[in-house]
Amino acid sequence: MILYAIPTPLGGTPEASLPRPALEQIRQLKDFVVENAKSARAFLSAAGCNPRELSLAELNEHTPGADVPRLLQPLREGRPLGLLSEAGCPAIADPGALLVEAAQRESFRVVPLIGPSSITLALMASGLEGQRFAFCGYLPREAAERTRRIRELEMRSRRERETEIFIETPYRNEALFAALLEGCAPATRLCVAADLTLESESVHTRTIADWRRHREAPGKRPAVFLLLAEHR
Repeated sequence: MILYAIPTPLGGTPEASLPRPALEQIRQLKDFVVENAKSARAFLSAAGCNPRELSLAELNEHTPGADVPRLLQPLREGRPLGLLSEAGCPAIADPGALLVEAAQRESFRVVPLIGPSSITLALMASGLEGQRFAFCGYLPREAAERTRRIRELEMRSRRERETEIFIETPYRNEALFAALLEGCAPATRLCVAADLTLESESVHTRTIADWRRHREAPGKRPAVFLLLAEHR
């Protein structure tokens, strides 16, 4: 049996974000593991599924690790299973990675479906180094630790000529943006990609020196941050 990793729109409708083969596969599934049942049910309904026929189990940051294997029960019973994130690709900066790990351990096949990824979309539009890059997830919340981590990433970017990619919870965007402007070298390039795939989408790449002059913070919008230090 197969665990399908299903991307969900970053915004807009399923038809606008997902290719037809992915939508057709989603409509054949009855069992899903989701991050939030209410929003997942709305997405699946919009994708053409009958909500009354669906079985949804939740997997999020509050799910004990010991409970994850039981979520694979549909596969053990011979039924395919879908894994949904709240937005974008499941298992990338997402608790769904625990389910994929469990499925791999039990030798179930995992099939990723094609759909939007904010990380790759941001890199594509940034103009930064696309041959060598690293996704670093969330940076530390505490200010001193966050500043230390930013400096580490800038040093690694300079040494390896590598784009460093990271994200933040929207309500902490302002703090991260301010820390980047304060802690990075003037020549380091920073891309801020916000509201990807939406009409309000904005992707801007500037040096830290230019950002300090403009100071156009992303606000409380879903955003991806990309950093590339000047190579010396």
